[in-house]
Parts: sequence; C-alpha cells; structure tokens
Amino acid sequence: MLVVRLAMLPIPFGAARWAQIHQVGLLNWVSVPGWIAALASFFLMDYAYWWWHRANHLIPILWRFHNVHHTDLDMDVSTAARFHLGELFFSAGFLSIAVALFGIDSVMLVIFFIVFEAATLFHHSNWRLPLWFEQTLNHVMVTPRMHGIHHSIVERETNSNWGTVLCWWDKLHRTLRRDIPQDAITIGVAAYRDPDELTIGRLLALPFRKQRPWQLPNGERPERPVRVADKLAE
Repeated sequence: MLVVRLAMLPIPFGAARWAQIHQVGLLNWVSVPGWIAALASFFLMDYAYWWWHRANHLIPILWRFHNVHHTDLDMDVSTAARFHLGELFFSAGFLSIAVALFGIDSVMLVIFFIVFEAATLFHHSNWRLPLWFEQTLNHVMVTPRMHGIHHSIVERETNSNWGTVLCWWDKLHRTLRRDIPQDAITIGVAAYRDPDELTIGRLLALPFRKQRPWQLPNGERPERPVRVADKLAE
C-alpha cells in the first residue's frame, strides 16, 4: 500500500507542473511575495485535506474505502500506511484537483507532502509523550492523543479531529475533541472487532461488501457523554 501511495505521486506533481506552465490556479492569478505564496500554499492544502478527510467519513462511497484504515484494532505508526488501494486512487485525484485549483508550485508541493507524511506518521504513532508537552503541541498541531480520539469506536468521536497537520481547522469548525483520556479509548470500528475478519484479503474486499451499522457485534452502540475540555485529557 505504501508503494502504491508513492507510485501515485507523479499524478499530482504533473498537475502542479501543468498549472505552472498554463498559469492556472489561485496563486498563479494573484501577485504576492514568495513567502506569502509559500505559506498560503501550505495552509490551503492542509485545509483542503481537512475537508477531504471529513468527506471520507460522511460520504458513504468514500467511507467504504476509508473504513479499512479505521478497522485497525491497535493504532500505531503502521496505521498511517493502512489505506485501501481505492482510497489512494481517490486521494490522488483529489490532490491533483486541489493542486490545480490553488496553483500550488511543485516545490511547495514537495515540501507540503513531506510535512504531511511526517505529521501522519507522528499522530498515528503510539508514542506516549509527556502530557504537558503534548498539550503544548496541541495548540498548533495534531498529536497522538488528539488523533487517538478520532480512532475511537464511539462514532461521535470518530467524526471529529479531522485535521492532519494543524488542529486549527477543527477549532474553526467546532469538531475538535480533547476530552477523552487515551486509556479510556477503544481503537477501531464498532462493527469490525474480529481479527480474523481483518486480513489483507478481506480488507481489500471490505468496500465492496454490505457495510454494517455502527454497533458492536452484540448489538450495543458505543456511547460516551461529552465533556468540556480546553486541554488534552491524560
């Protein structure tokens, strides 16, 4: 999956090159200093990915593929590469469209992609940072505790914390959740708890099968009361 993900990179880079040559896209239509264009490129792409991540959860056809990523029962850095080939294909298409619409320079695309991939590896990791340090980082960026809430079997918690690099977009749209202690979270999707169902072959077929309702195998729907929290819970 990681190889396929990297193999698809020439598609958005081709879109960036095409936009530069033909002067297509927002940043090719406005005259601003280079450093402003660089910052704008980064913020625009990260914000666009917030919407893309949200779409992967709320649009049923996209969720069928993104579901594979969330079925991991033990989130760690390998989860960052656990994406269905179909999702990688759709993602490459989305990235190419976003790059062309915004007029992202190919060099900035390389920089953004490196930061994006590093952030994805970081917030999927099981690296238990000191709480005070992670709370400090979480004023700006997505951290493992924050993203761990996104991988909860409680659907309301999964439908939150959609950011990749910056946590500001979730603050802006009031989808930021920081109230759940990490030890209280059960990772995964409620309806897919059997490891024997999560083999590579079955995961590749998962998007093409009937999707189960968000409930545990015993029929119970996981819930948890919402608490107000300004900082990450321990």
